[in-house]
Amino acid sequence: MKSTSKRSPGPAGQPDQERADTPGFAARKVAADILGNVVHKKRTLDGEFDAASGHSGLRALAGNDRALVRAILGAALRHRGEISEILDRLLDRGIPEKTGRVLDILHVAIAQMLYLDIPDRAAVSLAVDHAGADRRARPYKGLVNGVLRRLGREREEATADIDADVVNTPDWLRQSWQAAYGAETAREIARAHQGEAALDLTVKSDPEGWAKRLGGRVVGVGSVRLSKKGPVEALDGFDEGAWWIQDAAAALPARLLGDVRGLRVADLCAAPGGKTAQLAAAGAEVTAIDISGGRLKRLEENMTRLGLSVRTVVSDLRKFTPDEPFDAVLLDAPCGATGTIRRHPDLPWIKQAYDIEKLGEIQRDLLDRTVDWVRPGGVLVYCTCSLEPEEGETQAQAFLERHAGRMQLEPIDAAEVGGLGHLLAQSGYLRCLPCHNAGADDDTRGMDGFFAARFRRL
Repeated sequence: MKSTSKRSPGPAGQPDQERADTPGFAARKVAADILGNVVHKKRTLDGEFDAASGHSGLRALAGNDRALVRAILGAALRHRGEISEILDRLLDRGIPEKTGRVLDILHVAIAQMLYLDIPDRAAVSLAVDHAGADRRARPYKGLVNGVLRRLGREREEATADIDADVVNTPDWLRQSWQAAYGAETAREIARAHQGEAALDLTVKSDPEGWAKRLGGRVVGVGSVRLSKKGPVEALDGFDEGAWWIQDAAAALPARLLGDVRGLRVADLCAAPGGKTAQLAAAGAEVTAIDISGGRLKRLEENMTRLGLSVRTVVSDLRKFTPDEPFDAVLLDAPCGATGTIRRHPDLPWIKQAYDIEKLGEIQRDLLDRTVDWVRPGGVLVYCTCSLEPEEGETQAQAFLERHAGRMQLEPIDAAEVGGLGHLLAQSGYLRCLPCHNAGADDDTRGMDGFFAARFRRL
């Protein structure tokens, strides 16, 4: 039955449906909504972008609009500190609470105006429309319009002398990096986070051949770094299972187990399975254990595509006990993941210092449990994709002290990491930073932040 009711017009006289049908409006609305969910509700971008359970508005968008949302959010989060500073300069007073998505709308618009190739007029117009369509933001529609138009006119003054290396990093993280690595290196880390991560692949064999075939170059210990991005499923070698996505730094810890052909190896906290694939491709008999059944299912799907056979176990490691010790164990422990901010720009805005402390307790428990899972003479590699010493060097040293006489440190040699001696600490640990080179020259700058330590069971 057709409704005879008339649609009420929006505040500018434009019907709500017409505004919603404006090209680009839905994408900007979803971007602002997701941005608010991340910074205010501490939801992860990965969760919001999940194809099955993520943001419903995002799932309804066409592929090109979903890509636009991702680009807007990447810029808005990487430059969140700068945008906040700019708004402080442009606003005579702060925006009151309970104003709907006003701040999120402004951040989304400024991200487009300053960091994406989108005309100011489009960013401003769609932001004003969005404010007008939001019941709580509607009274601030004029403010949104005025602030953004002023930015367009006063761009140089509004953006002058902002220290991006400082303001884009929350204080607790910046202070942690300064204490651990010094002020200048902390700046370099922050600077690295303002750019997107490269797409690195681990190949089963012939990295030089695959680099030539895919238009990339070899970095790290045989990773292939691509210069162009696009749908990975469309790349040569995907269907035949010749490679998998894995950052050059993430490919290092599994190599520290040495020659694993014919050995029984446990990959703990294994999903999504990059290290599992490395070990299986190297000839190990791999048992991949993870607490998440869903993540392990995706791991199994990846192994099927790659033509690799592994045993999977869904279990909380704090409750699991193997039938017999393994020849080698790789523990990629849950951590704050602050080494992956280039890939996950939401992390600085959803993590807090107390998260690192809580995760440190889990890391300690898992390390202590794995001692008896390694046979005498076997190897344990502990790693985290974290920049925080509490999840790396401090955790490893405390482990050695607790298990003196049972486990000893086995220092890592530069030859084991492709000759990249700058990735090794004097203590014998592996320490990769986002500002490090993954090769011999500056053209290879950039990799995930990673820590790894190798222990030998006595």
